[in-house]
Amino acid sequence: MTLYKEIDQYCKNKNILWFSSCWDEQAVEDIASVNALCFKVASASLTDVDTINKMLSYDVPIIMSTGMSSMEEIEGSLKLFNNKTIGLLHATSSYPCEYEELNLNMIKTLKSMFSSHVIGYSGHESGLVTSAVAVAFGAKIIERHITLDRAMWGTDQAASLGPNGLRTMVSHIRTVEKALGDGVKKVYESEIPIRQKLRRVD
Repeated sequence: MTLYKEIDQYCKNKNILWFSSCWDEQAVEDIASVNALCFKVASASLTDVDTINKMLSYDVPIIMSTGMSSMEEIEGSLKLFNNKTIGLLHATSSYPCEYEELNLNMIKTLKSMFSSHVIGYSGHESGLVTSAVAVAFGAKIIERHITLDRAMWGTDQAASLGPNGLRTMVSHIRTVEKALGDGVKKVYESEIPIRQKLRRVD
């Protein structure tokens, strides 16, 4: 419990909003005691009814990852939430994940099937660009593992981003957000001189 308080105080000092995956009911109580931003249901816990129900006993936002889960398991878990809107993250739980198994089109599928929820993406691949693609596909939440040194010991270091990688990924995402536009066709001011020069018939 002391560790959670230390993390909470550090994040407050750095003006960081934080939360943690809760792997059991005790972890839910511990995270709730420090008023963390939300609860996270890890992919491995998607079928853990007791832990999810414990989260639901608090009036706290919830984010759930869907790696290593079938559509039937996802739908079954979502029934527990009744009408509560959650963050629902597409994920493939391998570290690092091969590009052929990212299946980013699942973001569109989740948006279509579960439109009342906020759809996002939890990536475990080694690259950066795919997270920006996920945003282009409609992801509103991006989760990536980060590390101080990708050469450190640990099973997911190769799937994590270092500080520079994180900054680059965020930059790519912000560029994509600007480029997406509003979907309304228009003639931009920058096009008018080109139009006047090249168009033969108005």
